Amino acid sequence: MVDASTQRNEGMVTATGSLAVKTGKYTGRSPDDRYIVDDDETHDNVDWGKVNHPFPIDRFDKIFAKMKKFVEGKELFVFDGFVGADKDHRLAIRVINDHAWQSLFARQLFVRPSAAELDNHEPDFTILCINGFEAIPEVDGTGSNVFILIDLTKRLVLIGGTSYAGEMKKSMFGVMNYLLPKKGVFPMHCSANIGKNGDTALFFGLSGTGKTTLSADSDRMLIGDDEHGWSDKGVFNFEGGCYAKCINLNQESEPQIWNAIKSGAVLENVVIDKQTLKPNFDDGSLTENTRAAYPLEYIPTAIFPSVGGNPRVIVFLTADALGVLPPVSRLTKEGAMYHFMSGYTSKLAGTERGIKEPKATFSECFGSPFMPRPASVYAKMLGEKIRSHNTVVYLINTGWSGGPYGVGKRVSIKYSRAMVTAALTGALDIVKYRHDDLFNLDVPTECPGVPSDVLDPKSTWQERDGYDLSARKLAQMFVDNFKKFKNVDPAIVNAGPKP
Repeated sequence: MVDASTQRNEGMVTATGSLAVKTGKYTGRSPDDRYIVDDDETHDNVDWGKVNHPFPIDRFDKIFAKMKKFVEGKELFVFDGFVGADKDHRLAIRVINDHAWQSLFARQLFVRPSAAELDNHEPDFTILCINGFEAIPEVDGTGSNVFILIDLTKRLVLIGGTSYAGEMKKSMFGVMNYLLPKKGVFPMHCSANIGKNGDTALFFGLSGTGKTTLSADSDRMLIGDDEHGWSDKGVFNFEGGCYAKCINLNQESEPQIWNAIKSGAVLENVVIDKQTLKPNFDDGSLTENTRAAYPLEYIPTAIFPSVGGNPRVIVFLTADALGVLPPVSRLTKEGAMYHFMSGYTSKLAGTERGIKEPKATFSECFGSPFMPRPASVYAKMLGEKIRSHNTVVYLINTGWSGGPYGVGKRVSIKYSRAMVTAALTGALDIVKYRHDDLFNLDVPTECPGVPSDVLDPKSTWQERDGYDLSARKLAQMFVDNFKKFKNVDPAIVNAGPKP
């Protein structure tokens, strides 16, 4: 696929051996252009609204017919594989592309079949991703020339008008997140790893909060970095690869990701030096959302098959742009359900079209763009898992400290890693805690490897009154956001902030 891509002038081979490509106008997801077909299957089961947009059956069929006619006689690339490392719950897929590099992307990100599996492969779902085909909004009923259309009955995904490859994997995760609850499997937008003693940990968080970075730990084995299912047996990865943000990537801070960028890896929108052919990871002139796609086997500590037991620890990651949340706190079961439903973080530059600087947001289940069902469905499953397995949940802020974005600085990766390590090793089980009355959180007064003043966000601010004002503002944002959820257990509501 690399040779085909270069022969078709789709990209260039860098000094690392990786394939560098540019995705053009769209360098991030287009969430407003994603639709789910509204039919008998989905009408009463999908949480329709700002995230899950309904699309008529007849318009889907017309676009599909036009796409099939558009690709007649054109060279296409096909990948057959799976979504899901657990054979009991995986989904067989077929991905059809008009770009060779995107077929390579699919091969690296989804689960690759064995030779025997390939011989008998029958897709349960098909993705038709044709970058060169654009919708006509006034004719096709889309919001723009870009579209991501999911038909859960026909088991078909149509993507057009955008070359951003992340749309393919995210659309299939949305499909899995719809289907798995029917089977009693809890689908999660999270990364996962496992310790030498077999202890599994999960990391929830939106793009840019550190899921990939913090789960790539040389002392632990990687299960996966983005999407998983939690069955009665334990956790399994949806993917066969990783899709890491690589803006400002350096070998010292993130050696596993750095070393994975080699032959077979795909770099999206990374600026390449024309003389040396070396990637310049510090250059965000094309987008802040530069990406590297590579197979799991490029991570030395990855395990195969990518499955683990029932998690002992869960970490919720948030990038608080206001700089007021404690860098680490422990949650009760009800508190975990509250923050899971809230999904507070800051959208970071480049992860979606139009995002130029951090913007506070609430994304249900730490991944609302990929969760078709109501948040309460997933939160209930989370609560049941926590109770059944005595799982401990921590909220870790990888965002700003010492002030908001533009004034303070992001919490260092070094400190974030130390907090995660303390959570996973049980070091946070034996320290003292103070209760933050405003945010209704239990905050440790000490953490190995982290200065004590860092653990108290107010102490890092020069303008203490400014902290109080911003903290009350965020607490009220939590309360106002949670009002959209109806018929919620009062114990869960009471676990939130108290402005």
